Amino acid sequence: METSSLTYFFNQPHQNGFLVFTLGILFILTVYHFLLYFQHKDKLYLLYSGYTFFIILSQLQHLREGFLFEFLQPISQIAKYPEVYTEMYYFIYAFFAFKFLEIKKELPLWYSWCFKGLYVIMAYCVLKLLFYVTTGNYKFVYQGYFYFTMMMTVLGIVMYVPFFKSKSVLKYYMISGSMVLFIASISSLLYYLHLIEVGKKVETAYSILYTGFILENIIFSLGLGHKQKLILEERNESQKQLIQQYLENEQLREKVQKKLELDIEALNKQTELKKLEAVKMQYDKELAELKVATLRNQMNPHFIFNSLNSIKRYIIDNDKVEAVFYLNKFSKLIRKILASTIDTESSLQEELEILELYMSIENTRLDNTVDFSLSVDEALNLRMIKVPPLITQPFIENAIWHGLALKKGNRKLTVQVFKVNENQVQIDIVDNGIGRVRSREIKEKKIHQRSSVGIKLTEERLQHFAKNYKSKSTIVFTDLYEKNQPEGTKVSLLIPLV
Repeated sequence: METSSLTYFFNQPHQNGFLVFTLGILFILTVYHFLLYFQHKDKLYLLYSGYTFFIILSQLQHLREGFLFEFLQPISQIAKYPEVYTEMYYFIYAFFAFKFLEIKKELPLWYSWCFKGLYVIMAYCVLKLLFYVTTGNYKFVYQGYFYFTMMMTVLGIVMYVPFFKSKSVLKYYMISGSMVLFIASISSLLYYLHLIEVGKKVETAYSILYTGFILENIIFSLGLGHKQKLILEERNESQKQLIQQYLENEQLREKVQKKLELDIEALNKQTELKKLEAVKMQYDKELAELKVATLRNQMNPHFIFNSLNSIKRYIIDNDKVEAVFYLNKFSKLIRKILASTIDTESSLQEELEILELYMSIENTRLDNTVDFSLSVDEALNLRMIKVPPLITQPFIENAIWHGLALKKGNRKLTVQVFKVNENQVQIDIVDNGIGRVRSREIKEKKIHQRSSVGIKLTEERLQHFAKNYKSKSTIVFTDLYEKNQPEGTKVSLLIPLV
């Protein structure tokens, strides 16, 4: 009895429900991975969903009765092109397999050659289909399918080479799943030809193929689950590294803060012992530097945490490359800023490097909508020119968040460095934001207002810095207009050289 039931199960797959069972499993996998695509925004799920979908379409021709047959009657015409659907799921499989194992990144040469062959076969299939559309003769499509099978078999064997060469642990899912379906397909085809030769019904051959479909897609589904697990592990590891980097920066900040406190205490003792004007002037200068260093050391928490949130967003979006790239920039900027608190002056070269880093990070948070440019007079030796550390940062910050961030449309920020004469160099910071008047009006409407001391401290620091030079230093604000409408702000810093 058991033998009879098993024989019926394999001999009558189109009548006993095995076909419907197979299509049902494939349909569930299609819908499930299609929904996963919208959840994770990963095209891998969309490719796999398309792969199982076209397998379903390729087998609809064998439905003869039952609920699914009745349900599809209004669109029964779609079942008449099984060869086309088979070609489609072969193509989608190739795209899925190479993306699943990331062959393009790991083995770019193999990826290039395999896909050149794939595109040739795709072009052949498109020509077949165009011939059918123009002539209405489906016989050419049917007969051409034989040559497609030969070409795709050869290409499939070649594609196994990068599968085995891949270092990913996921390759075993792809190799075993593909091997199962390959063996099932070959066995099914040979048994199909044998049944035709002996004059028996060929349905039993399809049972072998359907079993291969089910086993292959179970293996592929497990592989996708394993890949998602690896992605989550990488994401967690990136978050740990980010936290560790933040803790290291915090420790460095605390050390610098402690040094500043000791320096202030030492300066206070000096003022009690020394009454000379020269000492007092030196004290005033160092105290001003320490005040701004403390301000830098406690750098705007909004900037730090907004930057960390941007990195977190890249991690959540599984954009590991951008997250690491952004984190490296952020870490480099913080280290440069903390290191600059130790010195009372730095080179103009270092100042412009910090400026570009800061601008790059802020522009990333603004989705790179600010057109930023930096031009430097080639005659200047930037390493020999000394400036107070972070002298430009408050003006860049003001230009972005009080001028450009509040403007819609084209945003530009230009920094120009040029030599005015033998004694002075000038730095112009020009933005096309909403202007100081409009910015002030917006600020006055806010419930919580706080006065910014960054600009005032910068002016004091520049004055103290210039006392060691013969030339003067100034900061000039110019409101820009176009057709009597505010069109941004220009800040000019005059830096002494001698």
